[in-house]
Amino acid sequence: MAGSQKITITEKDQMIQALRSHQINTLVELRRVEKAFAVLGSPDVTEPMTAAWSYYVNSHSLLTELRGLTKNYPFSSECLEEAKRRVYSDPQSNRSWNFCWLVLSKIQSDQLIPYYAQYQASQPAMWGGRAPTSESTTQLSNAFTAEWNWAIGEMLRHWDRAPTTY
Repeated sequence: MAGSQKITITEKDQMIQALRSHQINTLVELRRVEKAFAVLGSPDVTEPMTAAWSYYVNSHSLLTELRGLTKNYPFSSECLEEAKRRVYSDPQSNRSWNFCWLVLSKIQSDQLIPYYAQYQASQPAMWGGRAPTSESTTQLSNAFTAEWNWAIGEMLRHWDRAPTTY
């Protein structure tokens, strides 16, 4: 079966070093390493993988990738920050070592997108300093919501099951 082949100790050490030095810092690459480490089942990979996911989210790489998927309606940094705050304050957040998955899941489970889409669509700056009509705000909010939900779905597709510890 492709992808389930064990890596060597040297490869594992090289991957750990690449994670620690942030050379691996995209969702696709982090998932590739995470899958390789899952086959190993070695406890020494947990800390570097956890740290790499946290760095990915906190260094704005997650926001950058989300915005790459939402070119028409750039993803809300406020929405992402709120999801991070909620993960940090959630006692259930220890159920996964994967901060990225926790944040993306929190956006979805707490239905943060409609709120932030409405908030962003109602900002006068979105309308050249003019106060938007209710109809205009609703239309823009719906466009934000559709594109942002699609992007979160695309990101979450990288996991065929939740990366949980139990």
